Amino acid sequence: MQTKNQLQTIFEYLQNNVVTASMLSEATGVPQKNICRYKRDLQQAGQLAEIKKGVCQQTGFKAWYITTDKSKFPKSEQLTLF
Repeated sequence: MQTKNQLQTIFEYLQNNVVTASMLSEATGVPQKNICRYKRDLQQAGQLAEIKKGVCQQTGFKAWYITTDKSKFPKSEQLTLF
């Protein structure tokens, strides 16, 4: 049941923090390869969003900052028909 625990750990951490995948791995101890898979799954389910692209504090490279806090999700710029 390690997978569910890792997914839950990631989701809960991202409720209170906006970080990159590398920073998330460092903070939670979940391997980055696993985080990439969970990130994709959560994005497809509408539970995770990329907020901004910036320099990662962990690696020094540009990366997406992510969150599961829906109040921080970017507003959709797509127009609705009705």
